[in-house]
Amino acid sequence: MTDMIKAHGLVKKYKGVTALDGLDLVVPEGTVLGLLGPNGAGKTTAVRILTTLLAPDSGSVEVAGVDVLKDPTGVRSKIGLSGQYAAVDEHLTGYENLEMVGRLYGFPKSKAKARARELLERFGLADAADRPSKTYSGGMRRRLDLAGALVAEPPVIILDEPTTGLDPRSRQQMWGVIQDLVSSGATLLLTTQYLEEADLLADDIVVIDRGQAIARGTADELKSQVGGDRIEVVAADPGRIGEVVSILGKVASGDVIQGERSASAAVSGNGADQLLSVLSEVRGAGIEVLDVGLRRPTLDDVFLELTGHEADDAESTPDTTTQEVSA
Repeated sequence: MTDMIKAHGLVKKYKGVTALDGLDLVVPEGTVLGLLGPNGAGKTTAVRILTTLLAPDSGSVEVAGVDVLKDPTGVRSKIGLSGQYAAVDEHLTGYENLEMVGRLYGFPKSKAKARARELLERFGLADAADRPSKTYSGGMRRRLDLAGALVAEPPVIILDEPTTGLDPRSRQQMWGVIQDLVSSGATLLLTTQYLEEADLLADDIVVIDRGQAIARGTADELKSQVGGDRIEVVAADPGRIGEVVSILGKVASGDVIQGERSASAAVSGNGADQLLSVLSEVRGAGIEVLDVGLRRPTLDDVFLELTGHEADDAESTPDTTTQEVSA
């Protein structure tokens, strides 16, 4: 299988702050790599390097077999990019936006028109095709932006946090669009800070924190690093959560995580049996429970286990400065 994206040893620093610190990425043809990390982890810096918008301080990058530093123009002909903010002209209709992109790619007028209509239909925007895009919802604008990235049918598609800022319904719609792209055999690099998004869409995941890859693997492989099932208990009385923590501590295979009125812990062995044991002891102590459950580890658990902090607690790095790569 051909590797459509290959990056080795990417380093980028901004005034002494390291945004990328030796990052390696490989994306085989026809697969989706999820680049997972919080704001400031270095995701957007990596995207800017891959898309020729930023030069690394060191490291090598190839996209679709083309060296990003030696032939940035060639790379641009191989990629489609949808960034964190929809890059559409709000004064043009959806149809006019896509037709314009086609003409910029050098398509004949008839081909640009046909491609615009085709993509509007594919992305569920045909009914709004002749409305100014400023009247579109956030989710519609993001779908239009993604359609624009596909006008030239590039072999590699890079999506930089495509659902940031969307409401849950619009996010679900975007997930459906991305899943359609995957089923058609596209090669995708998807950056996200939404752990459920990487779990749902990616074949493989690279977790980055402060510019370094701290874990790689499928969602299930990463979850296995945390251990077995987790028991969660929510107490009606916050004053009794300490007792719940003590009870969970008897079966926990690691530390018990305590909230204001909840506690959870990974357990080894048969999770269902351990849950029954905990619930029996909690009830025997007269502790009223609002909720109790047994679940598999999530990628949130993985991130906490690997980094020691929640995914939204990481310190930011200056991920906004750009430095053009000369063609």
